[in-house]
Amino acid sequence: MLTWKDIINYSVKGNPLPDKRVEKTEEEWQDLLTPEQFRITRNKGTEAPHSGALCSSYETGKYSCICCETPLFDSTIKFNSGTGWPSFTQPIKENAIKYHKDTSFGMLRVEVMCNTCDAHLGHVFPDGPEPSGLRYCINSESMKIVKERVSDEQ
Repeated sequence: MLTWKDIINYSVKGNPLPDKRVEKTEEEWQDLLTPEQFRITRNKGTEAPHSGALCSSYETGKYSCICCETPLFDSTIKFNSGTGWPSFTQPIKENAIKYHKDTSFGMLRVEVMCNTCDAHLGHVFPDGPEPSGLRYCINSESMKIVKERVSDEQ
């Protein structure tokens, strides 16, 4: 389980290697994404609080990067943080997320990105629920949910 200390270490000393890399030109990303998805994932934008479609959705499944479809978070670790963005306590795999120290807007935060394609996802904070104490605050536009299929067989 990742802790705040692990996150700080990654943001300062380097991130774990991803399973694979996906690289595209800016034009290829623009062709693949909606204008809002491009603004958020490729230009480090943020959606307005409580505006994202995934904010109040708690369907069972995996949340994947909208750019490269890498699995990022599982619905079992999603929680209602009251912040207006989908929130999670852990990534699906330790190397799914890349961490970067962010000093924009006069604040010290840790930006989280897809470790496969460098898409901006949001930020992580040390004020989440136990046991990790982490709150990954993620833009809905940077993810899609891949719903789990329910089997008819018993």
